[in-house]
Amino acid sequence: LRRFKCVSMPWRDLISDPAHRKKLRQTLAGFLYMTDTDRYNGGRHHFASVSGDGAAAPFDPSVPYLQPPCWAADFRFVVCNPATGRWVDLPLPTHPEPPAKGSMTALAFDPAVSSHFHVLHFEQREAYITGVDIYSSRTGAWTHRDSGLADKVSLCFGSGFVFVGGMMYLIGTLGATGIKKDCVLLGVDMEGKVWKTISVPYPRRFGTIGLSQGCLHYAIASVNDTNKVPLSVIELWCLKDCDGKELVLKHTANINKLVSKTGKTYMVVEFHPDRDTIFLTSCRRDTLVSYDTRLQKVGCILNLEKRNTQRFLPYVPLYSESFADADGQ
Repeated sequence: LRRFKCVSMPWRDLISDPAHRKKLRQTLAGFLYMTDTDRYNGGRHHFASVSGDGAAAPFDPSVPYLQPPCWAADFRFVVCNPATGRWVDLPLPTHPEPPAKGSMTALAFDPAVSSHFHVLHFEQREAYITGVDIYSSRTGAWTHRDSGLADKVSLCFGSGFVFVGGMMYLIGTLGATGIKKDCVLLGVDMEGKVWKTISVPYPRRFGTIGLSQGCLHYAIASVNDTNKVPLSVIELWCLKDCDGKELVLKHTANINKLVSKTGKTYMVVEFHPDRDTIFLTSCRRDTLVSYDTRLQKVGCILNLEKRNTQRFLPYVPLYSESFADADGQ
C-alpha cells in the first residue's frame, strides 16, 4: 500500500481515506487479555496495542452491550464482533446426557472463506474427551458428535485453539490416568466426523499453538545435548500440509539478548498472523514482548496490567457488515 500511495495524489488520498481503509484487509491491532482482580464480576478485560505507542483500545474492552456474566448453573454462548458492535446470542446445545465434568469452547471463523461461523463445545467425562457440540450459523442449530478418536485424549485447559483448513486444533494430553502424559495436537472438522491427533516435539512438555501466515504453528522451548531446557532457545514448528500429520521445524529463535537485557525468563503466548513474529510474556506477567524470529530482533515491549491471566486473544479488526447470523443487536 505504501508503494501505491506514491503513484499519485488521488491514489494517496483514496488509500488514506479512513472509510476506504476499513474495507481493506486488516492486520493485528493488539491483544485482548483479562485480569482476575474482580473475580465476582468475571474479571476485567484489557487491550494491549502492538503499535507500542500506548494507543487506546479501538473499542471498549468490557464489551458493554453484552449482559454481565452469570455465575449460576446457567451459561450462555455469545459471538460478537467488537469492531462493529454486532453480536448474536446462541441457543444452548440440547442432548440427554448429564453435564460434562469439563469443557472448552472455540470459535471457528475465517472471513476470507465465508461469513458463516461454527462454535465447538468440547466435552470431557471421566478425564477424557467424549464428544463435541457444534453450532453452525448457517443452520442456526447445534449437532452433537461423539469422539472419533482411537486413543483417549484429555483436554488441556487454557491451551488455546487454531482454526485452519476447515479443522479446529487444540492441545490435548495422551496417556493413562496417574502417569505423566504426552502432549498431542487434536484436530476435528466442522461436522465432527473427522478426528485426528498429531505428535508434537518434546511431548512431555507443554508448547503453544497459534495461527501465522495461514499455517498452524507450535512453539516450545528447545532441549540441548545434555537434555536440559535452555530458557533462551525456542523452536518454532508448523503444519504446512493441513491434510498431513507432521510438524516441520521452521525456526530456532535465540532470545538470549532479551533475557540478558531484562533479567527475566519468558514463554511464548501468541503468534503474529502475518509475520515471522512471536509474542512472549515474562514470568512475572508484567510485560509482553514481540520478537522477530527471522531477523532475531526484539520489537516492542508492552507493559501489562497486574494479575493478568496470561491468556491473550489476538485482535484483527473486521469492519465487514456481513457477519452471518448477527441480527443487528
